[in-house]
Amino acid sequence: MSAAVWVSMLTFSALSAVASGVLSGPTEVRLSSRNLNLMLTWEPAAAAPSGLIYSTEFTSMVAPFREGCVNISALQCDLIPFNISPYGRYRGRVRAVLGAEASAWVESNNITLDKDTLIGPPSVALLSLGPTLEVSIKDPVFQISPLRNVYSNAAYNITFWKKGEKHQATNMDNIQQDRVVLNELEPLSEYCVQVHINTMTNKNPGEPSSPICEKTGKHDELPWVAAVIVVVIVAAAVALTVLVVLKWKNISQVFWPKVSLPKLFGESLKETPETSVCLALQPTEEVDPVSVVTPEEDAAAIR
Repeated sequence: MSAAVWVSMLTFSALSAVASGVLSGPTEVRLSSRNLNLMLTWEPAAAAPSGLIYSTEFTSMVAPFREGCVNISALQCDLIPFNISPYGRYRGRVRAVLGAEASAWVESNNITLDKDTLIGPPSVALLSLGPTLEVSIKDPVFQISPLRNVYSNAAYNITFWKKGEKHQATNMDNIQQDRVVLNELEPLSEYCVQVHINTMTNKNPGEPSSPICEKTGKHDELPWVAAVIVVVIVAAAVALTVLVVLKWKNISQVFWPKVSLPKLFGESLKETPETSVCLALQPTEEVDPVSVVTPEEDAAAIR
């Protein structure tokens, strides 16, 4: 049978199913999780007609199915926005929709989020400190909650080796600190480091970080680094002191500005008062002198 005839038969079968009211459901419906996200994915049915949209639902195994993404054309649904718990056990389902027709629901696998999620690699940085290397580690970003809130006993497994000699790698397991110094390394040699996270309760091994390599320094480099740091700090302190001394006048004016009185008010204070305080309190109104006239003097004046 030719390929063209086979495609024609599949197309006719799909159209017949739609016409009869029976729409094929999606295939390979699957729930998966990485770094505590929750993705429901699927594939369209073979020879599915164009224009299909999909609706999804999910359950936490202790409640009935509730609505997820609805009437979407994409082949996946992110369930994180639908109030997902990092400790929940979930199952999803999907159906295809074409106009007024809808397929039967097709269910996914079950997944317990904190036990089944894949833990991504941490971020790793190396710093050469003389003949040693300092490893700095940063947890991957989780969707729902920080890693340490869900896995309180999470630890780092560190593997390091001299470049080109991975078969002689050294392992450091169950490290809690996010900064670790690798000692007893050969000076002026390049070493590579990989780190993965062990959550203790998740059944999946954490994904290892990409190998990162750095060259160690000489034995006497570390004291020189400390000496340079001390010299820089002392020089900065001396420069700041000199600057303060030279600019003290300007600095003091900023914090303790001089206050000058208005010109007229200052001149009035310099003038010497002409009277005493008591004189200042005397009334300024003029008073006529008082004279006493006897009756005899008054009669003589009339005559």
